[in-house]
Amino acid sequence: MFGCSPAQVSQAGGILHAVATEWRRLSAGSEGFLTGGRRGLEGQQVVWGEQDSFQHVNNVQYVRWAESSRVNWATNFAARAGDRTRARQWAELMTPRSVGLILKSIRVDYKFPMTYPDRVSVYHRLRYPPSRQPSPSSLVLDAVVFSHRHRRVSARVEEDVVIYDYRAARKAEMPAFMRDVLEDTFEQQQAETVRARRRIWDLIGDVERLEKETWDRPGAVEDIGGAARAK
Repeated sequence: MFGCSPAQVSQAGGILHAVATEWRRLSAGSEGFLTGGRRGLEGQQVVWGEQDSFQHVNNVQYVRWAESSRVNWATNFAARAGDRTRARQWAELMTPRSVGLILKSIRVDYKFPMTYPDRVSVYHRLRYPPSRQPSPSSLVLDAVVFSHRHRRVSARVEEDVVIYDYRAARKAEMPAFMRDVLEDTFEQQQAETVRARRRIWDLIGDVERLEKETWDRPGAVEDIGGAARAK
């Protein structure tokens, strides 16, 4: 006969809890997206008025979410800066005061139509480290939009951002304060990819072991309850 002992039920519950609470971090992290804090846009409510006449979230809304996530992603560095000067420089990237970021192009790949009610989380990552960007004044970013209701990616976004010196009115090379931090960020992305994928495989291993201890073994016969045995 096979079934689950109390200990095995507890193990199964632990796996379900891990999947329910870690799904965004694991899904995003396995692709190198850093989550938590102000690294993106987390838990944003989808409101009824964001739908179009077909009762799908309007395509433009995904661009707005990506924009909000990008601003949070950049200003997060200001919050984590080690001194006031660096914090000010990071904060000013989203203003026309000195060196700033201008969106050159954006491309959205829609995966499925979202509807109300739902929540979204949006995360950004560097596609390349600063040393491998297409040009000294470029910053190529990827973003993912997660549907909480469906627990999967609803859209993927590609952004080409230009570093611009508003005072000189021309493109600028990436400042040193950005380059050093973004090199470290890219390394964090790679480390998160390894961590998340290892965690995913650990969970898969837990499931497979639990299966082999219960039904996936030679001679296993399902225990369908005491009433059936009484017959």
